[in-house]
Amino acid sequence: MSKNKILIAFLLNLGFSIYEFIGGAFTNSTAIMSDAIHDLGDAISIGISYFLEKKSAKRPDTNYTYGYVRYSLVGGMITTLILLFGSAFVIASAITRLFNPAEINYDGMIILAIIGVVVNFIAAYITRDKGSLNQKSVNLHMLEDVLGWAVVLAGAIIMRFTDITYLDPILSILVALFIFKQAINNFRSILDVFLEKTPTGISLDDIKGHLLQIPGVKSIHHLHVWSLDGFHNYATLHVIAAAPNAKLKQQIKTELAEHDIAHSTIEMENPTEHCHEEICNPQTTIPHAHTHQHCHKTK
Repeated sequence: MSKNKILIAFLLNLGFSIYEFIGGAFTNSTAIMSDAIHDLGDAISIGISYFLEKKSAKRPDTNYTYGYVRYSLVGGMITTLILLFGSAFVIASAITRLFNPAEINYDGMIILAIIGVVVNFIAAYITRDKGSLNQKSVNLHMLEDVLGWAVVLAGAIIMRFTDITYLDPILSILVALFIFKQAINNFRSILDVFLEKTPTGISLDDIKGHLLQIPGVKSIHHLHVWSLDGFHNYATLHVIAAAPNAKLKQQIKTELAEHDIAHSTIEMENPTEHCHEEICNPQTTIPHAHTHQHCHKTK
């Protein structure tokens, strides 16, 4: 997504979230206040994405040998924590409101909800082109906001004609629970990336099975797959081959690319070599400081 689209989406969300806080206080609606916190979290997320885009796009250097892409994950973690605490606060406030109903300005709530649907629809339309995974993620946020405001609008209309005041805190609790669940899932996904868990959808057994079908490949070990940003996958592996050569290595890289692995580092070994540890144990102490290889040729 172009920087201009990120900036427009950021300004729309930030401006409207401030408008929501004022409108929520004016209408006395916890449903609107809960969505205001959600939109503020979205605005912070998009803002961080905008300001860290240049940073995360920097090329690798001696300080960050894999590049700066994880700066965007830090922003995602901050935003997710804000959404979690904000949702918990909204739920607590709404439960209190259930036992202490307050008068609500239904007409003002309806007007705010209509504006909310329109503004978020515009933001969703602006970010509709799936030019990148980041843009797709932002677009999904905008579509969720459109749906959330549609729910608030429907609830406001029902309350306007039925005067069921407890519907407002119930709606705010439902919206907050939905946001809380999405934030928890996002938090776990970010944590998985930081802990270098095997990416979702990647099967090491499938990768090994396909690589072993390549003529000349005898066995595979020390296969590690992880992601730096949750979208681009990396792999390192040891390959025992009958006759290690550049053509065979390229075939292996091509097969790995079929498994959505963008970058791979391959160590080719002869059948006569003996790997010190076929099952990796990164905590093993290397006996001599100058020894960097775990694999040694058998004499």
